[in-house]
Amino acid sequence: MPSFQMTAIVLLLAVMLGGSNAQLSPTFYSNTCPDVVSIVRGVLEQAVQNDIRVGAKIIRAHFHDCMVNGCDGSLLLDDDAANGIVSEKDTPPNQTIEAFQIVDDIKTALENSCPGVVSCADILALGSQIGVSLAGGPTWQVPLGRRDSRTANQAGTSGIPSPFDDFDELQRKFRDVGLYSYMAGCLSGAHTFGRARCSTFSHRIGTDTTLDPTFSQVLGQICPEGGDGDVLTNLDSSTADDFDNNYYTNLQNNRGLLQTDQSLFSTAGANTVSIVNRFANSQTDFFDTFVQSMINLGNLSPSTGNSGEIRANCRRIN
Repeated sequence: MPSFQMTAIVLLLAVMLGGSNAQLSPTFYSNTCPDVVSIVRGVLEQAVQNDIRVGAKIIRAHFHDCMVNGCDGSLLLDDDAANGIVSEKDTPPNQTIEAFQIVDDIKTALENSCPGVVSCADILALGSQIGVSLAGGPTWQVPLGRRDSRTANQAGTSGIPSPFDDFDELQRKFRDVGLYSYMAGCLSGAHTFGRARCSTFSHRIGTDTTLDPTFSQVLGQICPEGGDGDVLTNLDSSTADDFDNNYYTNLQNNRGLLQTDQSLFSTAGANTVSIVNRFANSQTDFFDTFVQSMINLGNLSPSTGNSGEIRANCRRIN
C-alpha cells in the first residue's frame, strides 16, 4: 500500500479512537491569555540555551502524566499528607523525570501575565509541541483547555511503559489507556532526541542479539560492567539533539538504544515493523503521523469544564 494511503488510514483511526475532544481547542485562551504560546516559547527558548535536553524532558513528562488517569497534571504534584496526596514522582518510572523546574518557570511566567488561567496540564502539552519544534521537528495547533487534578495516583504509574518491557507488554500498556497499539511505533519516535541512563540499557550489552555488535562495544565503553548506572548517552546515536526520522533508521540497523525501541523492529511479525520502515523512508510521513499521535495522547481523559482546578503552583493543589 502506498505510504500516503497508509498515513491517511492511521490518521483516520487516530480520530476514531479518541483523536478529538470537542472541549479542547487551540483557541481556548484567546481571550483570557492571548499570549500563552509566545510566553511558553520564550521561556523554553531561553532554557534550551543552557540545556539542549529541555524539549525531550518536557515531552517525556507529558507522556508519563497522560498515561496515568489522563492528561491532568497529576505527575507534577508533590507529597501532601494534609490533602492525602502521595506523589507519583517517587515511583521508578518517574524518579528520573527532570522537567519539574522548567514547568515551574513556565508557570511563573504565565501567572505573572494571566494569573489563575493556564493549567499545568496545558503547560505540559503546549511545552511538548514547542520543545519538538525548537529541535527541528513539526509544529501543530495544540488543543487546550485541560484543568488540573486535585489528586495523584501513585499505583497507576505501573502502567507507564518501562525500558525493560517486551513488545507485548509495551503494546498492552498503550491499549490499556485507550491508545491504538499502532501508536507505540509513532510516539516512540520522540526518542529521536534526549538521553538515557546506562541502567536502562546496560543489560543488553554483549547479550542482546538484536543489538548491533559494534554498537554494543561502543556502549560497553560508555557503560562498563559495574560502572555508574546514571551515566547518560544519546537515545539517537546519529543526530542526538535533532528531531528527525533517524531514530527509525537506527532501528533498521539494530542500533536502538532501549529494548522497547528495538523491539518495534526486531519482533517477528510485529505490526510496527512496517511503520519503522515507512518512517525511516519518509520524514514527512513520520512528522504527519507523530503530530496526530501527540494530539491523540493529549486527549486522554482530560479534566475540563468544572472538573479539577487551575493550580497556582503546579506542585500543590490550591
